[in-house]
Amino acid sequence: MLFERVISEGLAHNSYLVASAGRAAVIDPRRDVDIYAETAARHELAITHIFETHRNEDYVSGSLELQDRCGAEIYHGHQTAFAFGNPVHENDTFTLGSLELEVLETPGHTEESISLVLRDREVSDRPFMVFCGDTLFAGEIGRTDFYGPERKAEMAAKIHDSIRNKILPLGDGVIVCPAHGSGSVCGGEIADHPFTTAGYERVTNPRLALDRETFIRNREAESPYLPPYFRQMEMQNLNGAPLLHRVPDLRPLSITEVNRFRKSGCQILDIRSPTSFGAGHIPGSISVWRDGIPAFMGWFFDYDRPVVIVDDFNLALEKVIPHLVRLGYDTIAGYPAGGFPAWSKAGQEIATVPTCSVGQLRDRLETTTPFLLDVRDIRNRNAVGHIRGARHIYIGELPGRLDEVPRDEPVFVYCDAGFKGSLAASILSLHHYHNVTNVLGGMSGWKQAGFRIEH
Repeated sequence: MLFERVISEGLAHNSYLVASAGRAAVIDPRRDVDIYAETAARHELAITHIFETHRNEDYVSGSLELQDRCGAEIYHGHQTAFAFGNPVHENDTFTLGSLELEVLETPGHTEESISLVLRDREVSDRPFMVFCGDTLFAGEIGRTDFYGPERKAEMAAKIHDSIRNKILPLGDGVIVCPAHGSGSVCGGEIADHPFTTAGYERVTNPRLALDRETFIRNREAESPYLPPYFRQMEMQNLNGAPLLHRVPDLRPLSITEVNRFRKSGCQILDIRSPTSFGAGHIPGSISVWRDGIPAFMGWFFDYDRPVVIVDDFNLALEKVIPHLVRLGYDTIAGYPAGGFPAWSKAGQEIATVPTCSVGQLRDRLETTTPFLLDVRDIRNRNAVGHIRGARHIYIGELPGRLDEVPRDEPVFVYCDAGFKGSLAASILSLHHYHNVTNVLGGMSGWKQAGFRIEH
């Protein structure tokens, strides 16, 4: 038996390849599929089966891409009408050499969610692993809010019963293989564990310590953030995303070409640090640091207009492109040749965002009362506390709540460390706020300095 887990950093997405006797199955593949083909070639395997545990919301599925590459059949739950692939039902089984994959219908996260129970018949008839998609995570369970508030209780009941009645009874020693790890937006507090088991989750998962009615009530009361790009991902994954055939190469752009794109209404993604962005950037840019692209780009960039990527020295941009591809951004125009330094050396227009230290902010607050904007996740705000007088608007919700931010007074914005603060400042600047300062160090710096924290 061969088992491989493929982790897509940033998205905290897990996909899997299992194989026996020269045949392989891939579960929940990402869109850039070279890694599966290369693994198969290295071990002389034919990929014959592709499984989708559910229609994913946070990334573009690679099922069609992989099928185009290797000719394998695609399988998914029957409760949703996919435009491609083959629907499966409870207890359907698939054989790969000594391995058997059995379908369990485990609705709750979505209606069509399935789990795949793996047995190695050469060793035992007992379950060995379960690939459970977004139903059960390490220390957490999947979201149940995608069908709207009127169905929260119904979907909570379904995921509770799926876990209690189908996954946990497989046995305490069964290895649980979820579609996401710590940091995913598909679960609130996923533990940072590389592996877990059904028995470990039964004993330690705080969600599973609740009785059924309490579990449902708690789920009804939750209101996790819902990024707008989730709907785009859902539609692409139901209807089938356009085929890439390969991850595209980035094209260097002359200053003239960049300005031509700007004039036509392109989107500018500045992936530099908050300090670099604050010191100078192309007007109209949105500041999303490299590691923040998977979590935040989908909140602010649309899928119709070209995207120009700006860095300082264009280092390792090939590592950035997969993030965009996995989010479905196929309109990447290129990058300024020579990076931002070439833009400034060409005498082009430059915009800036003032920055300050936490000490400077504290001194300012002792003498004046600027508008203080906290753009952190509400969980971080509640856990750590906040600066006195700060208005909380989560960064992802900022474009829809601009009427709560005054235009006629100074605005100081802070987050955990300054990165989301830079993003917020760029969004405000894009909407013609002209007196915005990003607090470098954010709440981490404020706490380390020993300044007063409100709870």
